[in-house]
Amino acid sequence: MSEASRSMPAATAAADSAPVSAQAVAPVPNRAVSMTINGRAVGPFEVPESLMLIDFLHEYAGLTGSRLGCGQGICHACVVILDHPDGTSEEVRSCITGAAYFQGRKIRTIEGHAQRNAAGELVALSPVQQKFLEFYSFQCGYCTPGFVNAATVLLERLKRQPVEKERVESVVTDALDSHICRCTGYVRYHRAVRELILATPGLTKESGHGK
Repeated sequence: MSEASRSMPAATAAADSAPVSAQAVAPVPNRAVSMTINGRAVGPFEVPESLMLIDFLHEYAGLTGSRLGCGQGICHACVVILDHPDGTSEEVRSCITGAAYFQGRKIRTIEGHAQRNAAGELVALSPVQQKFLEFYSFQCGYCTPGFVNAATVLLERLKRQPVEKERVESVVTDALDSHICRCTGYVRYHRAVRELILATPGLTKESGHGK
């Protein structure tokens, strides 16, 4: 065996044991991202292409109300509202959706629901927020931003497509079912949304009418 052949394992071992910082690591490319958040233009910011929206909101937009829970898109504490050009809206999980996906789009976060005056002082909560308070729907409050956004999307859908009163219970369950709460057992969230729907004109209809 030649000297070169005998030295190869040692050279390979040395390379394998080299510090990570000494090995070539491909840089993560950046891209400019801008979007409209709660009616306000944000960006453009140069961010890593792999950056999730939750981190964009916290680190670049200064909006920390959206909660990072599981980080896997399961608990839905992190959801934001994506507003479409046709007037419809949907929930999007910000912990598993890249910030670049929202380039040029409009979203709402928990910070955008309450009414504030020109000085930034709180004037009034949204109907969903107020009803959650009245029903003591939350305890620690970590999951609440996701529930507020989910209920808001539901109410906006019902304004366009009212539901029969006898279906309200199942509609609320379907809308909130993917959201995890570890404190109150969901019942108070469900009751609050159900009562808000039944008390808000135009969200329900009688069976067989208004189709």
